[in-house]
Amino acid sequence: MATMNRTPGDLELGPNPQGRIGKAIEIPILENFGLDSQIGPTFLGLWNVAAYVTGGIFTFIWLSVMAMQVNWNPIAFAKYFFVLQIDPPASFYGLSFPPLHQGGWWLISTFFLTISILCWYMHLYTRARTLGIKPYLAYGFTGAIILYLVIYLIRPMWMADWSEAPSHGLKALLDWTNNVSVRYGNFYYNPFHMLSIFFLLGSTVLLAMHAGTIWALEKYAAHEEWDELQAPGTGTERAQLFWRWCMGFNANAYSIHLWAFWFAWLCGVTGAIGVFLSMPDFVNNWFQWGIEAGIAYPQFPQPGQ
Repeated sequence: MATMNRTPGDLELGPNPQGRIGKAIEIPILENFGLDSQIGPTFLGLWNVAAYVTGGIFTFIWLSVMAMQVNWNPIAFAKYFFVLQIDPPASFYGLSFPPLHQGGWWLISTFFLTISILCWYMHLYTRARTLGIKPYLAYGFTGAIILYLVIYLIRPMWMADWSEAPSHGLKALLDWTNNVSVRYGNFYYNPFHMLSIFFLLGSTVLLAMHAGTIWALEKYAAHEEWDELQAPGTGTERAQLFWRWCMGFNANAYSIHLWAFWFAWLCGVTGAIGVFLSMPDFVNNWFQWGIEAGIAYPQFPQPGQ
């Protein structure tokens, strides 16, 4: 077995440099789908336990309230699961705490959901630091956290109205997205929505192009990306040549991941900015904004045209 290079982070793990405690579950059939057959073990530290507990409380409240809405009928619960939801308080409550069945359950469940998300971020960050690696996964997760906080907390609190937040439900979140777009003049004219979609599709195509390139060069060991980064071999060299010939510029095993990281992160952040600005205090009608910005044609001819 090859000797593993130790890093300063290994010293914090004691005699077991990989930090694995417990026995993993082996499911060999997963290898037929290109997956690793090993599942676990999972590190159960403070932040991970806190994330699971608070996330479990949110899930319990969410499912229980929706079950109450169908009088605890399991058949009706399964039938209407995708349309059941926990609604936020009505607008006349503002930011006050309403009765449980008039939005109180939404506030309580949102509190635990938020704590769970933040604890999971801390779990990602602390595990990376303990293992001696850079916490880029945690950094990337902040893009989704920012979007979540803007939608569920920051924007409603800025508008002093919890009803501006989405309900907790599968169809409810889609309805909220559509309704906000319609209410504020069509998100197609929201420049930050445009950027968010650009980064969403851009990160998708970057990762697909990268995966296709590495897969095509697997016989040249291009899938051993870390070794290729340290000492470029025929796989990396052929991949870079292919990109130069086809795309006109070079991309290596490091830069393609860096581009994909920023594209994915900016997808959430630009989306958060676009949602936050969609309010009477900033932009009340994105279509009208588009007309004034010169990117949309007026519905009616202007005087002198």
